[in-house]
Amino acid sequence: MFGSSSSLLSKLSGVGTISELVGGGVGGVGVGVGVGVGSVGTLVPGDKPAAGRSRLLEDFRNNRFPNLQLRDLANHIVEFSQDQHGSRFIQQKLERATSQEKQMVFNEIIGSAYSLMTDVFGNYVIQKFFEFGTPEQKTTLAQKVRGHVLALALQMYGCRVIQKALESIPAEQQQEVVRELDGHVLKCVKDQNGNHVVQKCIECVEPNALQFIINAFAGQVYALSTHPYGCRVIQRILEHCTPEQTAPVLGELHAHTDQLIQDQYGNYVVQHVLEHGAAEDRSRLVAGVRGKVLQLSQHKFASNVVEKCVSHATRNERALLIDELCGFNDNALHVMMKDQYANYVVQKMIDVAEPTQRKVLMHKIRPHIGSLRKYTYGKHIIAKLEKFFMKAPELGPIGPPPPAVL
Repeated sequence: MFGSSSSLLSKLSGVGTISELVGGGVGGVGVGVGVGVGSVGTLVPGDKPAAGRSRLLEDFRNNRFPNLQLRDLANHIVEFSQDQHGSRFIQQKLERATSQEKQMVFNEIIGSAYSLMTDVFGNYVIQKFFEFGTPEQKTTLAQKVRGHVLALALQMYGCRVIQKALESIPAEQQQEVVRELDGHVLKCVKDQNGNHVVQKCIECVEPNALQFIINAFAGQVYALSTHPYGCRVIQRILEHCTPEQTAPVLGELHAHTDQLIQDQYGNYVVQHVLEHGAAEDRSRLVAGVRGKVLQLSQHKFASNVVEKCVSHATRNERALLIDELCGFNDNALHVMMKDQYANYVVQKMIDVAEPTQRKVLMHKIRPHIGSLRKYTYGKHIIAKLEKFFMKAPELGPIGPPPPAVL
């Protein structure tokens, strides 16, 4: 946790200070402020605080210093940064710190920047500097990242630092960072940590600097769309990249629509295109669903896509989808109303249909009210019907139609 075994022994024995850990001390800013001779940071011979902590950190953890300030941590910043409570204290103080206090903290952490970036608690202190540091401090920290971007991107805590850096540094430095991922894109995308870094690159960096990501995806779009992490990255590309960059990605998606619609991850990519894509791409996906509404609506994942088709189709396209269930034979509609997945598609159709088509739907459903009450999912349809019958009393009372008079 503290680095080398010799530095740990140094703290246990009371010989040496945390400045030796940092390598070069605190640079003179704020040194000694509020810390006199024989300060609380000095270990008494024979006194060994728990887990090799300095007396200052131990006393802080035991709430013996209610008014502790950043300047009081001189020579102990790295140690505090690697402690759960100490790290939180520094993070809170940095948000309102003076420029002198920030520089004091920065001078101590910069020599241990990489180890802090990969530390369970230290990474948050580095992130705070990317958020609240001066432009010069951010630039210096970004230079410490250079040469280590891939390793940090794949590391549980380092990946968070890279993401925060990309949000905080100028475009030129952003591009220096992302260039280190060239040749390693697919490895990162399929990694539980690295995928978040690739997503952040796509969100924050100029698209022209990301062409290497698009190139890496060539021929891989289906495989990535059906991957738990890859499907997220594909969605970010569709959101942030240029039409020239998204065109080949969409081309591969359309070539595998039938499989993607029914995939546990791929269905989210298709839904994303339906919600945010261009009109021609939406229409192409809706056309792929037509003629298969009953079949796809009963599928756990595909039913979500059918719902999105109903919601985001043009008026004419939506009418055609609903017409599939309103033919002379209403068996399809009856099956869907009782199904655990398809009933939601029927509800969505009732919600978004044009008034005349909704009236047809509702009259098709009315003869089945009695049987629908027996099914958990059928009750959802009845509730939806009651909502609309209350709004449109001219449709008559809810329930099966009255018997014909001879």
